[in-house]
Amino acid sequence: MVLLALQDIEIQYIELVEDKIYIYVNSTKDGCSCHRCGRPVNHFHGVGQEIRLQHLPILGHKTYIVIKPKRYRCDKCEDQPATTQKLDWYTQKSSFTNAYEEYLMLSLINSTIQDVGIKNDVGPDAIAGILDRHVQAQVNWTKIRSLGVIGIDEISMRKGHRGFVVIITACVQERAILLGVLPDRTKATVKQFFLSIPKKLRKTVKVVCSDLYAGFISAAKEAFGRKAYVCADRFHVTRLYRNGLDSLRKKEMKRLKKELSADQYKELDKVLWVLRKPFEHLNEDERRTLNLLFKYSPPPRQAYDLCSALTSIYSSPLSKYHGKHKMRGWIQQVTNSGLTCFNSFVKTLQAHFEEITNYFIDRHTSGFVEGINNKIKVLKRRCYGMSDLNRLFQRVWLDLEGYAIFA
Repeated sequence: MVLLALQDIEIQYIELVEDKIYIYVNSTKDGCSCHRCGRPVNHFHGVGQEIRLQHLPILGHKTYIVIKPKRYRCDKCEDQPATTQKLDWYTQKSSFTNAYEEYLMLSLINSTIQDVGIKNDVGPDAIAGILDRHVQAQVNWTKIRSLGVIGIDEISMRKGHRGFVVIITACVQERAILLGVLPDRTKATVKQFFLSIPKKLRKTVKVVCSDLYAGFISAAKEAFGRKAYVCADRFHVTRLYRNGLDSLRKKEMKRLKKELSADQYKELDKVLWVLRKPFEHLNEDERRTLNLLFKYSPPPRQAYDLCSALTSIYSSPLSKYHGKHKMRGWIQQVTNSGLTCFNSFVKTLQAHFEEITNYFIDRHTSGFVEGINNKIKVLKRRCYGMSDLNRLFQRVWLDLEGYAIFA
């Protein structure tokens, strides 16, 4: 039936009972496969017990399809068992048609099980069961042809930066694909996941984008070898050297609060945000505030200029060879400046020099991973937390792929 989006049926009659529509149908399909031997059977053996399946609503009315499925006897098996015919538009032991289940999955995108249940008068357990039938709790490797760039990052699932899980993502043709949600950030767990990728797909991995956590970097190198290189995410590196400037700002502002008058100190109120912006993006008031800080305290000027210089290196179209040369020159500038606020970052830069300068090869970042992390944060708040990692994978996958599958 075209209007009902159901195949192999004919309508007998329709009833309206207490604002609910019941559509009684018969199957027009002959035969089925024996549930025991699997061979086609056509020996009609009556009809089975009536089943009612909730379907897409009609004009706001709850709609049910009522059918007594045909039964067929197998003459090939010894005791001639009977098999109940099942049509393609519903699933055995489900209370809904496939079309209605897909409608509920579409409604669940960027929503919650409780909210969809309330709007459609369907129990949360039933919606959870539908979700389990339509969305796998792990990635289906057979549907992925190539990986290319993999991103790895961690996200806190509990308030106070607790309960960290690891998110593994791939960027395929500028589209983020969720690969896995891991229960912890240990090297062993991450490496085990990487090695679980089918060998044929593992060979297609060219880049692994990561922060500077040694466990992630070591796991990627051991799992992929020389076939892929690890690229330190620019955002994480930038945050580290910006932290050096910020620590100096805090130290100097604490000193200036004691030395300046209340009115003079008040003029520096917005210096935190001013220091975080590139000089060319500052307005006149912001530049005045910045120059005032530099007048009272010269060291932040040096640190600010060094941060700007490193950002400029990152933004320049350099090869890895020239990027390394520029980075070494920047380290020398820091040494010559006498500043100590960048000591921690310089140690990190020297320890992970290859991973950080790998950025200049193809300028890969973990931006696509951060996009999925933001989705998880929204999902976590919407659902008031989510402790089941399988359910988390399903919900994130549905938010990413749901419109393409169920719309």
